[in-house]
Amino acid sequence: MSSLVQGYSSDEDDGPRSSTADAFGLLTVPAAKKPRVEESIPQPSTSLVPSSAPDVLSEDPLHQTALITRPTDTQINVNIPYEDMTRPLQGPENPFGDRNRFLNQNALAGHVEEQAMTEHAFRQQHLTHAILGYSANPSVDPSAPAVLGSVERAQENGFATIGMLKAPKAKKNELKRKRKPKGDLEIVDGEGAYEGPWAGWDTDKPANPLPEGVEEVEESEEESEEEIQPKKAKPKRGAPGLESSVFHGKSMYDYQGRTYMHPPLAEAPQLQYEPGSQECFIPKVCVHTWTGHTGGVSVVRLFPNTGHLLLSGSMDTKIKLWDVYTHGNCLRTFHGHMKAVKDVTFSNDGRKFLSCGYDRQMKLWDTETGQCLQRFSNGKIPYVVRFHPDEDKQHIFLAGMSDKKIIQYDINSGEITQEYDQHLGPVNTITFVDENRRFVTTSDDKTIRAWDFDIPVVIKYIAEPHMHSMPAVTLHPSKKYFAAQSLDNQILVYSTDNFRQARNKRFAGHSVAGYACQVGFSPDGKWISSGDGEGNMVFWEWKTGRIKSKFRAHSKVVIAHEWLPHETSKVVTGSWDGLIKLWCARMCTWSHIMQKVTVRPEDLQMIDLEQFSIRLIADRGNVVVMADLSLPPSVGKLGEDWLSALNQAVEAFTMRAPLEPFLIVLRSEGLRSSTARVGSPEGVR
Repeated sequence: MSSLVQGYSSDEDDGPRSSTADAFGLLTVPAAKKPRVEESIPQPSTSLVPSSAPDVLSEDPLHQTALITRPTDTQINVNIPYEDMTRPLQGPENPFGDRNRFLNQNALAGHVEEQAMTEHAFRQQHLTHAILGYSANPSVDPSAPAVLGSVERAQENGFATIGMLKAPKAKKNELKRKRKPKGDLEIVDGEGAYEGPWAGWDTDKPANPLPEGVEEVEESEEESEEEIQPKKAKPKRGAPGLESSVFHGKSMYDYQGRTYMHPPLAEAPQLQYEPGSQECFIPKVCVHTWTGHTGGVSVVRLFPNTGHLLLSGSMDTKIKLWDVYTHGNCLRTFHGHMKAVKDVTFSNDGRKFLSCGYDRQMKLWDTETGQCLQRFSNGKIPYVVRFHPDEDKQHIFLAGMSDKKIIQYDINSGEITQEYDQHLGPVNTITFVDENRRFVTTSDDKTIRAWDFDIPVVIKYIAEPHMHSMPAVTLHPSKKYFAAQSLDNQILVYSTDNFRQARNKRFAGHSVAGYACQVGFSPDGKWISSGDGEGNMVFWEWKTGRIKSKFRAHSKVVIAHEWLPHETSKVVTGSWDGLIKLWCARMCTWSHIMQKVTVRPEDLQMIDLEQFSIRLIADRGNVVVMADLSLPPSVGKLGEDWLSALNQAVEAFTMRAPLEPFLIVLRSEGLRSSTARVGSPEGVR
């Protein structure tokens, strides 16, 4: 061990050197004058004790005033004061530095204090310092400044943080980008052209269509700039103020000065009787098709009381008025909407009707002249419109809107007189009950609500977890029930007095999920009917709830249908395929009257016999003989006379034209039981 200690040396010289002769390597330091050192003969040490303390000189023999070291030095020959150790490595001291930097230093990196603050307070101070240039000093040192950063900015803002400052609206509007005006609807090109929601901003620069590096060639002053005349857009048919209608007949008046508003009692005398007095049957065959709509039919409505006119609204934005009993043609087309028509409804006398569409407009029309009388709109989409059924309140109508409200309008003033605001979704139906003192509404919020008229307070609220939306409601002819089309493929029935559900009345077996298929009742209330999403018509018996008939009526969903009030088995259906069809209970062919006969269109006329009126109609080149009169109860006795009348009519026309096969169709449902014995029909379909 002693030999290792004696032989240890930090010098890199290979030669032997005494450990005490030059311990700090002072001999190698160049000096102007070396101090005199007495040489003494080293005495061998008998014992060496290892020491971990560094070897330093007790005094500085060179009188050094600064520590001068080389990067390769590994030894310090003298004790260095703290001030010298904190001096810069090289160069002069920074004159602009903080000289009191280390006076209050309590950590290696400087002065540290413990503070507790919320995350929100820290973020507010951080954002304030980053954006506004100042922040509160969190130090507890009383001599520390209260604000760090720009004191002037802090005084201007009242020492408020970024979260406390709120710019006034005027300043915000100044900072916002200004949008260019939308323009005029009537101008297509040029200055002031309509841009709508695509209008640009004032700060936008016009895009340069030329590539980079290509200079735009200025036009010569000699070329005179032609003034661009703004093109006005062609006014769209049906826009507000541009409503019109087209009459499709030759003359508005007949030889007696009557219009199509007069019911055809000569062709259909049953129109003067009470609706629902006759027994009704389920229709089976299509006897007429009305074509003319280019889009799907969304709603059909029959003329009040008589049903001799049919009003249809379509997705092609048009409303058409059809004839039912005489020629079966289109009488008038109303152009008043710019988008699909959602609903139409007649007034009590049928002289006026309301229409609403997805263009957010509700319009009042004159049925006879086709003139648009008034327009109503509150900026929302109306889903249903209904006149008040009372005769003294025909100037009031209700509209169910897409903003969850039912709006009550006064036609005389054109103002909104009441708002019923309780639903949580768009309102789909409005049905008056209880002698028109109350009405029931359904909505997309899957609830049924009952209201007292003119009082915006719900008197009955029906909502169950299992209920679905009910977008179609129809009143029973007895006024005691109303049936609601539920979107879980069933029809539910509720009472109109206490609004309770009739649990024993439930009609299912059809598929209507997603479609607001209208519910219908036969005039006598014996049958309940509905279309479905597959184009079928379904008929249930009201008492038992069983399906009695189901047949394919259209190629698309049957969205609307109506029973003719004075007929025993006539149903009008409207579908999204654009067709409107008339369905009847049966068509009878008579074998012993089948003859060869063809009639030209100019030969079509009415043949008045003693007790019957028989009309000959050409159908696809053939002749169809139709009896328009309902036979009296003694049809069994008059059966032979009726058949002879048909024979005389056929013989009268056989003399005029070449012979072709024809078919006889009976419109008098009274022949159902009696004529089977007299005429022996070939078949009843």
